[in-house]
Amino acid sequence: MLVTIARVLDGPALQRVRGLLAELRFVDGRGSAGGDARRVKNNEEADPADQRIQELNRLVLLPLYRHRLFQAAAMPKRLSGAFFARYQPGMQYGPHVDDPVMGPEGGRYRSDVSMTVFLNATADYEGGELLVETEYGEQRVKLDAGDAVVYPSSSLHRVAPVSRGERMVAVAWAESMVREPERRRLLYDLQQVEDTLRAVDPDADVTRRTGRVRANLMRMWADV
Repeated sequence: MLVTIARVLDGPALQRVRGLLAELRFVDGRGSAGGDARRVKNNEEADPADQRIQELNRLVLLPLYRHRLFQAAAMPKRLSGAFFARYQPGMQYGPHVDDPVMGPEGGRYRSDVSMTVFLNATADYEGGELLVETEYGEQRVKLDAGDAVVYPSSSLHRVAPVSRGERMVAVAWAESMVREPERRRLLYDLQQVEDTLRAVDPDADVTRRTGRVRANLMRMWADV
């Protein structure tokens, strides 16, 4: 399941994020890649040792984590910090699957859901689309500044070469309370149906029954 979320970051937040990133040193992005991903990765990332990364994480990840659509799609149990990636002309990220287990010793987490927050306008660069293999074929994603996309970390995905300008994104991962992507999709679909029913008639029997089914499936499947 691939879900896009519009306007996670507003104008002032984006301005602050871009201002901070303009001050940071960028390093070879291969340093954070594992396995075969290191071989196909060609980008730069803001130096993770810089203390300002903590503020960037608060600015970018807190609004995403609190967003109702993200909660419904990811059902997060743990959320990683973000990597702030820069793609300049000629840079790309070849086909890969994200590492199944990430994080430092003592802070390991399973990567169930991957997320990308776009930090600059689509007009700022050419190419650089995120391409994700889904059951419906390869999906091409290039969103406005402040928008986000979430998708299963088990998906084969890549970033197309940038041919002009500069692509700036934040990428992060979540361990979900519901491990199986198929179950997360069922719960997400039920949440959308329940929200629609509540908007029409919150006291209807079908609304209550739908909510009960979703809650009890979550109770059955959630690992907290």
